[in-house]
Amino acid sequence: MKALFWSGMAVLVLGFVSLVMPIPRNQREGFMAGRMSVGVETRYAEKVSPIASAVMILGGVSMMVSGKLRN
Repeated sequence: MKALFWSGMAVLVLGFVSLVMPIPRNQREGFMAGRMSVGVETRYAEKVSPIASAVMILGGVSMMVSGKLRN
């Protein structure tokens, strides 16, 4: 089951990347009055929860192990 092993490898890498790389977000708020519009755009970056990253890492490792054991 090479596909299961390589899928696990991809999930493992994504888990490690999610620990260090923030996800950028944009938020726009404002109002319109006739032809005029006033708004504010806020940009910020959030990191994924370490618990979610740990679940991805453990899931990737378990997929890789089960992919190797089935061969």
